[in-house]
Amino acid sequence: MVRDGVESPDAYPFSIPAVRAIEELALDKRVTFLVGENGSGKSTLVEAIAVAAGFNAEGGSRNMRFATRSSESELHQHLRLVRGARRPKDGYFLRAESFFNVATEVDNVGTGSHGATSLHEQSHGEAFLALIEHRFGDGGLYILDEPEAALSPQRQLALLAHLHRLIKSGSQFLIATHSPILMAYPEALIYELSASGIEPVAYEDSAHYLITRDFLNHRERYLKRLLE
Repeated sequence: MVRDGVESPDAYPFSIPAVRAIEELALDKRVTFLVGENGSGKSTLVEAIAVAAGFNAEGGSRNMRFATRSSESELHQHLRLVRGARRPKDGYFLRAESFFNVATEVDNVGTGSHGATSLHEQSHGEAFLALIEHRFGDGGLYILDEPEAALSPQRQLALLAHLHRLIKSGSQFLIATHSPILMAYPEALIYELSASGIEPVAYEDSAHYLITRDFLNHRERYLKRLLE
């Protein structure tokens, strides 16, 4: 993080505790997850990293340049990315909230490597997985923002299988998520963002895992407390 030129450290996004705490953030060469509550800064941080890496703020490949509504923060201007010796062969930034805009741009330029069928002619989840299956390749850098918003639990399992295939072929993933299913990828690096800052956390110690596990194991107790 380069803080030179930050006019006000108390203004968004620098006021977010996780952003305020970052000096250096090491990413796993296979997959890194950013997890935390709404408003903890996951999407803000993953967007800034994507833009600093040369991707369009709304998503797509580095060659896609379109803007439906410019809303990205200035955080990317204060990030310095340090790459390893091996440069990615490909890359893509995919976020559930602006997937419609990416799908529209794909239609405008031609589906090509995104598959033979228009993404708009498929359901949200089908199109999301189809893009990953057809467009993501070996040795790439792929940044995903809350992909579970588009996917059922069964499709999240399918996404895990796609991730594993691509990771084995040398691809690297950075994923902001709320999904305990996706976070379960073996030996993933997980950072938890909170009011205390940002810290690596074991899967079984993450708030998302603990709350989901406890609710499934004690559903009646939770519902009684919540609904009475």
